[in-house]
Amino acid sequence: MNQILRISDLHVFYGAIHALKGISLEVNEGEVVTLIGANGAGKTTLLKAVSSVLSKQSGQVFFQGKDITASSAQDIVRAGLSHVPEGRGIFKDLTVKENLSLGAYFRRDTAEIKSDMDRMVGMFPRLEERLKQQAGTLSGGEQQMLAIARSLMARPKLLLLDEPSLGLAPLLVLKIFEIIDEIHRQGCSILIVEQNANLALQHSDRSYVLETGKVLLQGNSKDLMSNPNVQKAYLGA
Repeated sequence: MNQILRISDLHVFYGAIHALKGISLEVNEGEVVTLIGANGAGKTTLLKAVSSVLSKQSGQVFFQGKDITASSAQDIVRAGLSHVPEGRGIFKDLTVKENLSLGAYFRRDTAEIKSDMDRMVGMFPRLEERLKQQAGTLSGGEQQMLAIARSLMARPKLLLLDEPSLGLAPLLVLKIFEIIDEIHRQGCSILIVEQNANLALQHSDRSYVLETGKVLLQGNSKDLMSNPNVQKAYLGA
């Protein structure tokens, strides 16, 4: 199986705080891989480092076999890697349609962009009803759908999702994971950070457990669900 993402011995500091301590992991083409761990384990930091939102002190990041460690955030999006940040990061003063259009900012294939816009509102029917509405007036669940749809407008080969269910009602959480499954079926690889470890493990192929900036455990998600340490620490068993 071909690797789409490989992270090797990654170190990141916040000032004097050593946030990532030599993390190595990979995502294969067509996989959903999840990162679980307590708050402060380094999950969000890892995604930000991969997408060059944060600087990396040492280590390497490879995307589709190419070293992107020193690439800019813009070039990483152009290469086919999109990041949906924690807190969604939508442009609240712009309309839903304008947000979606910004997701295709680097593209010039006008007809295909229109086709993808139609595909997004097909995948997210709630957005179709609100295309002319200011994004800041959407509900939390609708904002999360918009953030994901906007990232998909860049036609990523790998999608980084940071806490997609955060702050959402249980029914909306299930809807978001249905959408994640559909994105996966359409051929996009996914690396997801998620506090709801039960759901994350159920909807992924492999998982990594992070603790204080290091990989504590890794393996098949189903195997990790039956691991007593994982059950006790993250699954409420």
